[in-house]
Amino acid sequence: MAREAELVIRGGTIADGLGGTPYEADVAIGGGRILAVGKLGPAPRGAEEIDAKGLLVTPGFVDIHTHYDGQATWSSRLDSSSWHGVTTALIGNCGVGFAPCLPERRDILVALMEGIEDLPEIVLTEGLPWTWESFPQFLDVLGGRSYDMDIATQVPHAALRIHVMGQRAADHEQANQADRAEMARLAAEAIAAGALGFSTSRALAHKTLDGRHTPTLRAAEEELADIGRAIGKLGRGWLQVISDFDEPGEEFAMLRRVAEAAGRPMTFSLLQREKVPWLWRFLLDRLEETNAAGTPITGQVMARPIGLMLGFELSQNPFFARPSWQLVAKLPFAERLAVLRTPEFRARIIAEPTTDPAMIYRLNTWHMMFPLGDPPDYEPPPERSLAAMATQRGVDVQELAYDLMLEKDGRGILNRPIINYADGDLTAVKTMVEHPNTLMGLGDGGAHLGLICDASSTTSTITHWTRDRSRGEKLPLGFVIKRLSHDNARALGLTDRGAIAPGLRADINVIDYDRLRARVPELAYDLPAGGKRLLQRADGYVATLVNGQPVYREGQATGALPGRLVRGAAA
Repeated sequence: MAREAELVIRGGTIADGLGGTPYEADVAIGGGRILAVGKLGPAPRGAEEIDAKGLLVTPGFVDIHTHYDGQATWSSRLDSSSWHGVTTALIGNCGVGFAPCLPERRDILVALMEGIEDLPEIVLTEGLPWTWESFPQFLDVLGGRSYDMDIATQVPHAALRIHVMGQRAADHEQANQADRAEMARLAAEAIAAGALGFSTSRALAHKTLDGRHTPTLRAAEEELADIGRAIGKLGRGWLQVISDFDEPGEEFAMLRRVAEAAGRPMTFSLLQREKVPWLWRFLLDRLEETNAAGTPITGQVMARPIGLMLGFELSQNPFFARPSWQLVAKLPFAERLAVLRTPEFRARIIAEPTTDPAMIYRLNTWHMMFPLGDPPDYEPPPERSLAAMATQRGVDVQELAYDLMLEKDGRGILNRPIINYADGDLTAVKTMVEHPNTLMGLGDGGAHLGLICDASSTTSTITHWTRDRSRGEKLPLGFVIKRLSHDNARALGLTDRGAIAPGLRADINVIDYDRLRARVPELAYDLPAGGKRLLQRADGYVATLVNGQPVYREGQATGALPGRLVRGAAA
C-alpha cells in the first residue's frame, strides 16, 4: 500500500457489491479511500481497527429516490436513511423541490411540497433559509454544509415551470416556445453546475392540499423533449419520471421518444397497483424492448409494499374521514387520547359511515389492513388481516381496528399496503427486483412524514429477501447488496463508490447480519416549528463509514460529518 492505513476492518465477511458470493477478508482504509482488500498483515501502529469477525461488510447503500430537499438545508443528519446504511442519497425527485425560485413564488413551491410529499407548510416556512434563487445558488448552499452522508441533486420540473411561467404554470397552461427555451436553458445550467438529473411528475395524486394538480401533470412532449435535448448536449444527467400510465402504451411511447431525443438514460417508478395489477408486467415488457433497441430506460422498484401507516397520532387512521374525528383532530395528543378512550366517543365514531369513496377504498378495506407488528412484517399473510382476525375473534372489525390503535398508549400502528401487494404477496415484486432493467429505489426518505415510513427499505430488503422470507423464494445476499449499492451508483454515473475495491471511496457498512432488523416506526416532533415525522431506527448496524470515517456505531452518531454535496458524476 502506497499510503498507510488509518483504519482496518478485520476479518469480515465481504459482500463487495459486485454480486458474487461473500468472502472473508480485511479492508484497509486511508485518506477516505479503500487501500486494499484481502488477508492483510498487522496494521501500522496507531491505525484504528474494527473487529468484523462474524460480521457482514458491505458498500454503503446508494438511495436514488429521496426527498431531503428541505431537511438538507436545516439539518446535517439525513435520518432515517442514514440509520439504514445509506451513504449517498439523491434528492429532487418527482419534479418537486425549491430551486430555481423567485422570492414571490416561494409559496407555490411550498404548497406543492406540502401536498405531494406531506411536509407541513409551517415546517417549510420556518425551516427553509431561502438564501438562493437560482439552482447553482441552491447547490452553493448545500455545498457549504456537512452531512452524515453524501447527497446529490436533481433539478425539479415544477420549480422550473413556476420560475419561468409563474401562475400560468400553476394553471396548467402549455408552455410557449420562449418558455420551453428558458426551461431548457435553466435545466442545462443546473446539470452543468452539478445536478445529476432532471425530474418530473405526471401523477394525478401529486397535488396541493386544496386539490390543485402539480404544474407538470400535462406538460407537452415538446416541452419534455426540449429540456431533454438541452441536457443531452452536456452528455451527462438522467431523466426521472413518475407517471400514472393511464394510457400505458401511448404514455410509454411518448417517454421513449423523449429519452431518444435527449440521448440520456431515463428512469420511472415501476409499481404494482391494486386497480391495474397487470400494468407492471406490461411496462416491464416495454422496458425489455426499449433497452434491446438501445435506449436505456429503467424502472425504479421497491422491494416491499408501499404502505400507509395508520394510527391515532399519525396523519391518517381508518376513522379520520368521519365527522366526529374533527372534534379531536386538532387536540394535543394526550387530550385526544383521553377522548378516544371514552366508551361514548368510541361508539359514536365507529357508528358513523365513511362517505368518501376514495377513503373507503384506502381506509376501510379491512382485508387489506394489518397490524404492523414488531419487528414490522411487510409481507403479512391473509390470515393476519384485520378482517380475518375479527372473524377469528368473533368481534366487529372496526372495533378491533380501534382497539389495536389504542395499544402502546395510543400509538399502535396499522399498515395498509396500497402498492406492490395486489396479489397478497410479493411474487410480482420479486420479478421486478430481479429484472436487469430495474433499479432499487422509492424509499422516499424525507417525505410523507406522518403517513409513510419507507426509508428503512434498505434494511428490510436485506433481512426479508435474504434471511427471513417464509412465503416464497429468497434472493442471494450478494445480489441484493449489489442492487442496493453498485447498481444505483453506476446508474447515477458515480463510479467512485458502490463497491468494496481498492481505489474506491470508503463508504462501508459493518453489519451484524443475524441481529439486523428494522424497528417499529415512532413519531417525533423534532422538525422546525415542532413539526412531526415518522422515524424508524434499526438494530444491527455495527458501524457505518462515510469517506472512511465512522459516522454511526451501533446506531449512535459519532459526531463525524464527512458527507458532502456531490457535484456531477464522479469517476
